[in-house]
Amino acid sequence: MAHQGQEIETPAGMTLLLVRTGNETGGELLEMEATYSGEAGMPPEHLHPSQVERFEVLEGSMHAIVGGEERAYEVGESFEVPAGTPHQMAAQGPTRMRWEVRPAMRTAEFFERLFGSGPDSAQEMGEKFFAEFDQEFRLSG
Repeated sequence: MAHQGQEIETPAGMTLLLVRTGNETGGELLEMEATYSGEAGMPPEHLHPSQVERFEVLEGSMHAIVGGEERAYEVGESFEVPAGTPHQMAAQGPTRMRWEVRPAMRTAEFFERLFGSGPDSAQEMGEKFFAEFDQEFRLSG
């Protein structure tokens, strides 16, 4: 079970530190600190049907496309992705961000299993995995 203080490593050079999970916030908020190597490209365009995301650049620079609008965000800048809004983003070099998801729902578990291994991981379950987390994550295209 995803928990406060847990680090989740991704193959794309991103590390997520779970600062506060839904367990600590009564389901209201998932707060993470994301560290990017800056070597990965844009992920597929996706959306979160009922969650709002807020990002604050702590170090580096983030290139984002939110609702079709493209922009780079620098240290000290923040941006929000409204619920249901297609988006994608990639770090421009090494970058660190504060990342909030409201409400938390099962997003921490989604990341834990997406980048984990075992019989209930995304790799083992394929399409069934993404159907299970349909309320947290959907591809736009």
